[in-house]
Amino acid sequence: MQQGSRSGRRTCLRFALAVLALAGIGAGLAVAEPRLLEERSSTYNNIYVYKDGSNVMMTFGHNRRFYTESIYDSTDELALPVTYTRYMTVGLAYASAADNLLEIGFGGGRTAWYLHKHMPKLDITCVELDPAVVDLAQKHFGVKAEDKFKIVTADGRSYLTKNRETWNVIMIDAYRGPFVPFHLLTEEFYKLVQSKLKPGGVVVQNVEPTTMMFDSAIATISKVFANVEVLDAGGNIVTVAYDGPKRSQPELMARAAVLQQKHNFVYPLAAFLGERRAVTRTRGKVLTDDFAPVESLLAIEKHNRKLDEFSEPVTK
Repeated sequence: MQQGSRSGRRTCLRFALAVLALAGIGAGLAVAEPRLLEERSSTYNNIYVYKDGSNVMMTFGHNRRFYTESIYDSTDELALPVTYTRYMTVGLAYASAADNLLEIGFGGGRTAWYLHKHMPKLDITCVELDPAVVDLAQKHFGVKAEDKFKIVTADGRSYLTKNRETWNVIMIDAYRGPFVPFHLLTEEFYKLVQSKLKPGGVVVQNVEPTTMMFDSAIATISKVFANVEVLDAGGNIVTVAYDGPKRSQPELMARAAVLQQKHNFVYPLAAFLGERRAVTRTRGKVLTDDFAPVESLLAIEKHNRKLDEFSEPVTK
């Protein structure tokens, strides 16, 4: 499940609608609420698809809240309305090659489809746990399985375990409501991901900064990979992790320029590289498969104040 809400954070849909309604009343304007296109109760989610002007939104109901998982601008198939999803594409600049890409967490499929349209020769595989999500994405979000764009219904970790293939880029954007499934945050999981990267490969993950166990997630991925960088992506944090020598800024900018000239991205990769911050220290306990801190799952969300505490800008 991938894309967040308007600001990049996963917001409560009801709260957003209430704010819009109040704004309309204060200005003496009528505010039309999004129109429900379809709702579906699956094994894993309560799913609602809304139409709001040209935007189609997929939301999940969780604990009486509604989280926007994906937004599709039906007038522009190359638009990525959510800021952090644009940052997820930066992994292409880090990877030593761009032959194939794996996405764990499909949602509306818009980030992967954006890359598919720009790079039709890139072999993309998208893995989504919930078959209802896949069905609704193909019905309402302008995506479909085709050559070089595969959609697999499976648990992301199980898929990695059973598959012998390796990838240049692995993108992880799997959420259920406000949090990443625990088994996609542990040391064992990241070691599995590491083993599925080609030489010079990179893993890119969306981590919402008010998500429970955020500090531990950064500590865990930092234990496994030699290099971990974070990008403030309009509210969400995008992590970039890789082994081998640290990528220099000139190296990445040169790689981004080559890719831009070849593929003409709507959102140039170079624009995101100025947000690089290297993780210099960590706080929080490393997560393992046999360590599930229930008290952390019940923690109250708090404002993100962590970036400056564990990272520093990368300029060289």
